[in-house]
Amino acid sequence: MIPSPVNFFFDPMLEATKLGCVRGARRLFRDLNFSLAPGTFMQVTGPNGCGKTSLLRIICGLVTPDEGKVTWQGASIQSLGEEYARRLTYLGHRIGVKEELTSVENLRIASGLTASDLTTSDAREALERIGLAGREDLPARFLSEGQRRRSALARLITGETSLWVLDEVLASLDSAAIKIVESLIERHLDNGGMAIVATHQELHIAAGSFQRLELAS
Repeated sequence: MIPSPVNFFFDPMLEATKLGCVRGARRLFRDLNFSLAPGTFMQVTGPNGCGKTSLLRIICGLVTPDEGKVTWQGASIQSLGEEYARRLTYLGHRIGVKEELTSVENLRIASGLTASDLTTSDAREALERIGLAGREDLPARFLSEGQRRRSALARLITGETSLWVLDEVLASLDSAAIKIVESLIERHLDNGGMAIVATHQELHIAAGSFQRLELAS
């Protein structure tokens, strides 16, 4: 079965303190501070090149900030390592599916990387819910850009992580797919999860707690 919602309301907060990021000779941002409690949605906005992707990669522990720190349950995410990585799902603006594999195969491999044993039937169910019924067994290279993105987004259905970090995941999606993503995020928040989403598009999310972080150019 696809996992049922897991209540994360007693999980720790994610906190960022005085974050700074420099790329080459250019400073992207400095002194960023935010704190997310369970059930919180944070939308990150700003023009291209302002550092949205760099910030999300810092939050995920993929990049070390030039200044400041990110903590989970009061501990540095760098010190937590894999323990922290298992608590989050990161979907970048690059879709990250293997072109020669089917959507079922891509989803099962992605789940395996997080030590989750996803069956073929559960993968098919998730892909049907995300709008890929009838296309589950096509190699990704035969899917449209929007369909490939839906294939990647199916990870939000099959995972059990408390923190979602999503970078421009609405790109190439039609209105029906955007509504599916919005409903998935709302369900995640309702069950105590947290979501950080960088997007140029306006999301219609009913969240117990909403934050907007706007980065300047």
